[in-house]
Amino acid sequence: MKFEHYGIGIAKGLTVTIRHLFRHPVTVQHPEQRLNTSRRIRGNELVWSRDRCTGCATCAKTCPQGVIQIVTSVDLVGNKYEVAKYEVDTGYCISCGLCVESCPYGALFMGYAYERAKYRRNELVQGKEDMMLESGKKQPSGYFYPEIARELPRQTLLVERITEKA
Repeated sequence: MKFEHYGIGIAKGLTVTIRHLFRHPVTVQHPEQRLNTSRRIRGNELVWSRDRCTGCATCAKTCPQGVIQIVTSVDLVGNKYEVAKYEVDTGYCISCGLCVESCPYGALFMGYAYERAKYRRNELVQGKEDMMLESGKKQPSGYFYPEIARELPRQTLLVERITEKA
């Protein structure tokens, strides 16, 4: 074993470290900085419009996982169905978007949010109050709705951010 090359590996490692030390960072500091996602993102939530929904349950019938539960009651005054219960278990949802595509009245949208991590399984169930479009808290994505996609901000990528600063 020769000791004349002792420390060359450490020197090579330090040169790589020093080279990367002065480069522009590629990552984003997540809570403070956020990238705009795709306009047609299929986020891990559904957005529901109470005004457009007729209670036909077409979305529940087309869901391959069976995660949508709708209970309706008859409204005798308005002569239509009233949605009493609308729940989606997002823990089992595969975000396929078939429910959105099958809704004949355009009452269901894929959500724009993607951060829905929870500590308990029962917190993943969205009720109709949590999903309402009319509350103003939920933003629908442009998936299956190009008129909504035109209004959303353009997607930002890490590669674009680096070249813009350089």
